[in-house]
Amino acid sequence: MKAYVIDRYGDVDGLVLRDVPTPGPPAPGQVLVRLRAASLNFRDLLIAGGQYRSLCKSSLIPCSDGAGEVIAVGSGVTRTTVGERVMLTFHPHWISGGMPEGRDVLGRGGSVDGTLCEYACVSQEEVVRVPEHLSYEEAATLPCASLTAWAALNAGRGLLPGQSVLTQGGGGVSVFAVQLAKLAGARVIALSSSAQRLERLRALGADATIDYRVHPEWHALVRQMTGGEGVDLTVEVGGGDTVERSVQATRVGGRLSLVGLLSGGPKLSEAFFYRGLTLHSIRVGSREQFEQMCAAIAAHHLRPVIERVFRFDELHAAFQALGSARHFGKLVITID
Repeated sequence: MKAYVIDRYGDVDGLVLRDVPTPGPPAPGQVLVRLRAASLNFRDLLIAGGQYRSLCKSSLIPCSDGAGEVIAVGSGVTRTTVGERVMLTFHPHWISGGMPEGRDVLGRGGSVDGTLCEYACVSQEEVVRVPEHLSYEEAATLPCASLTAWAALNAGRGLLPGQSVLTQGGGGVSVFAVQLAKLAGARVIALSSSAQRLERLRALGADATIDYRVHPEWHALVRQMTGGEGVDLTVEVGGGDTVERSVQATRVGGRLSLVGLLSGGPKLSEAFFYRGLTLHSIRVGSREQFEQMCAAIAAHHLRPVIERVFRFDELHAAFQALGSARHFGKLVITID
């Protein structure tokens, strides 16, 4: 089969297209999936760049997100059937409850092979059915970014109608957070540095938007928009450079879901403790959470936002687009 492999770490030029053995036939409890689409996440750039090299397997097939069709099943398989459209879970061994200690810490496309390949042979426990209304390309956006947003919104306790949420930017997690928060009946305040992105966020349902270039002290404006209290929940993707303003923008007793470390790890000030916030570190989510999210997506016919779809042979162009950080929503690669 055709597969992209990280031949050397350091930059995207280390990603090489190779002919590798096709996996299978599936052993008992396994399924063989013909992958049809994969989507990109910022972590894929970091992994290719070698930031987590010590935790990655050698000759790694990158990318965590993929969707395809089951073409063969081993004996004893009951969770899926031949011909069913499925997605692969981000964490192969995280089924429910808390994250297992020391198991595939980087997930698919890091600790274990990812989805930039034609076929994957996996345990039946690693597949989730695609919502019927979604294409392969749309389904391929769900395993990491969408589930991360779902877990961030529901960490500790479920998001309730009428509560307020603050999101940051127009990347995959933040866009999904807007969409999923609106499904829950929440009020959303969205930040971005682009007038065009702010317009698109409003079109997705954001109730209020803030250009953080115009309002660098945006936390004060968020407080003003919420009657001086702050939001119930902030989905924090920026990391060290933004976490203090996120603390100030979140109400006393509110929640802060830490998703990204784009500007490094956070250093929490005394204000975090004075305001009695609860901090949740989000590591994507379990299969159980994935299935719960898919049920909500199916019930509301939610459609992921895809900026552009690339061909399989356009991988390097797709990674360049990812690195430019100019896209809104998700970048997807078809696997013919």
